[in-house]
Amino acid sequence: MNKERERLLQIVENFPGKRIAIWGDFILDEYLYGNTRRISREAPVLILAYKNKEYFLGGAGNALLNLRALGACPFPIGIIGEDESGEKILHILKQKKINTDYLIVEKNYETPLKTRILAGEETTRKQQILRIDHESIVPDNKTLKTKLQKNLENIINQIDALLISDYNYFTVKEDILKNILPELKKMNIPITLDSRFRLLHFKELSAITPNEPEVEHALNIGLNDNIKLLKEAGKLLLNKTKSETILITRGAKGMILFERGKTPFIIKIHGSSDIVDVTGAGDTVISVFTLSLASGSTFREAAKISNYAGSIVVMKKGTSSLTLEELKETIIQ
Repeated sequence: MNKERERLLQIVENFPGKRIAIWGDFILDEYLYGNTRRISREAPVLILAYKNKEYFLGGAGNALLNLRALGACPFPIGIIGEDESGEKILHILKQKKINTDYLIVEKNYETPLKTRILAGEETTRKQQILRIDHESIVPDNKTLKTKLQKNLENIINQIDALLISDYNYFTVKEDILKNILPELKKMNIPITLDSRFRLLHFKELSAITPNEPEVEHALNIGLNDNIKLLKEAGKLLLNKTKSETILITRGAKGMILFERGKTPFIIKIHGSSDIVDVTGAGDTVISVFTLSLASGSTFREAAKISNYAGSIVVMKKGTSSLTLEELKETIIQ
């Protein structure tokens, strides 16, 4: 094993015990499974024989589970509703022995719920045929914002990094981030962001990790798989957000890292480009990138480790986490 990989392995070995706050939109994912029976006489639709259902953490919860699987100590910070979905999220977190002290239960808010209906024959793999989203925007009231900011202020002295996971339900408030940013910077706490639609709303962070479609949406451009356009977009995004670095994920084409005053760093995908499923890969990338920074890595080292991590989860079906051992073995190979 060469010195570079030895260094990356050393960083990964520091992951366990790192205390990472995850501020973002916590979503409940519901999966309903059924066996296909016949076409209905009432309408040209399938009739399913219901079998069972499962619940998982979605949104910021998926990044949280990635951190947990890698040995970190995650602290969820956010808002859930005083409803059945909120109770299920709390139950899942408590089952996994994750601290819920910084989650606010709000009666005037409906916890986002994404219901996926999967169907197939008895002996075949079930496939998704429909998704129903129950969505709600976090209220922008003073009392709730005060509680949220207080929770963030109370945890700053306890954490090694802050990961922001924004799914556009507005748990992440721009003014709150602006208020706590000076203290985070004073303490040299890395702040990373993954945002679906609000990349340009958050400034002066350590790192932002968009994928190509998110870059296109933020800048209102079409990249058309053009590396020259992508490099220009990365530099523009770096200047607009005033962030220290931008890591753009490109699926089977790898990643590209932008740092101030440096040439864009292109990282080819590790392993096979014959990807099975990219679902949740972005959550894995930002989780590993954040953990790497919290463990003393440079931005380039964090990007390389994240690339290894991404190569593992895209070969798994559905939203998946990876283990510390899987990551170590991939780096060593």
